[in-house]
Amino acid sequence: MIKIVTDSSADLPAPIVEKLGISVVPLYARFGDEIYKERVDITDEEFYEKLLSGDVHPVTIQPSPQDFFEVYQKLSDEADGIISVHLSSKLSGTYNSAVQARSMIGDKCPIEVIDSKTLTLAMGMMVIAAAEGVNAGKGMEEVVAGVNEAIPKSHALCLLDTLKYLLLGGRIGKAKALLGSVLNVKPLIAIRDGEVAPVGQARSRGKGLEQLFEFVKSATKIEELGIAYTTTPEDAQKLAERMATVFGGAEVRLARLGTTLGVHTGPGTIIVSLRGELPGAG
Repeated sequence: MIKIVTDSSADLPAPIVEKLGISVVPLYARFGDEIYKERVDITDEEFYEKLLSGDVHPVTIQPSPQDFFEVYQKLSDEADGIISVHLSSKLSGTYNSAVQARSMIGDKCPIEVIDSKTLTLAMGMMVIAAAEGVNAGKGMEEVVAGVNEAIPKSHALCLLDTLKYLLLGGRIGKAKALLGSVLNVKPLIAIRDGEVAPVGQARSRGKGLEQLFEFVKSATKIEELGIAYTTTPEDAQKLAERMATVFGGAEVRLARLGTTLGVHTGPGTIIVSLRGELPGAG
C-alpha cells in the first residue's frame, strides 16, 4: 500500500484527511514564548482570535526533519512506498526537512518527496488526487507522475485586505511593488513558480472578489476548483456559488486557511485555487 503525506499548509479539512488516510505533518505557530502545532495544539478559530487581539505577532516554524522522520518511520512499517507533497520550497523549509527525513529512513521504504511549488488548496487538491489514485489501485510511479503533471496546471490567486501581515511576516517578496499603493486598495497576489508575485489591485473588496471570479472565468479545462478563506466564510460561500456556475455546477472545495498562511495574509483573505489552463500560462 502506498501512503500519502503532506503538511498542514495544504489546508485539507479533517473529514477528507480521515476519509482518504492522508498523514499531515503540522507546521508551528509561535506567539512569543508560546509554540503551537497547527490544528493540533490550536484551532483555526483560536489562532485568528490571538492574531487579531494579541500584542505579539506570531511567526511560523517549519516542521523539523525529526517530525517527518517519525511519520515516515511509522508509515514505513506497513507501506510499500510513501509520496510526500509539500508547500513551495521557495516559501518554506518544510520541503527540505522532508528531504532530510527521507535520508534518515534510508532504504527501509521508497519515499518520493515532491515540491508542489504552491500552497493551500492548490497543493491540497494535488494531495487529494494522489490519495484517490492510491485508493483506486494506482502504483507509486503513476501517482507521482500525476502530481508532477498537476504542478504546472495548478494556479492560486489571493485577495488580501491589507499588506500589513505580509510585511510583518517578512514574506512579501516581489509583492513589495504594491507597497506604494493607496492604503484602502486591496492587493491581489499570485503564486508563480513557487513565489509570491504581485498581480494587481482592486479599489474595493467587491471589485477584488469580482477579479477572483474573472480569474476562474478566464481558465479552461478546469479539473478542480477551491476557495480558502481566513475570516470571511460568507464571502467564500457566495463566491463558490457563483464559480460553480462556471464550473459546470460541480463541487467547489471550501477550506479555512490555517495558521501557516494566516500569519502572513491576515483577516479578510480569500485564495482561489484551480487546476486547469490559464491564458498566457506556460
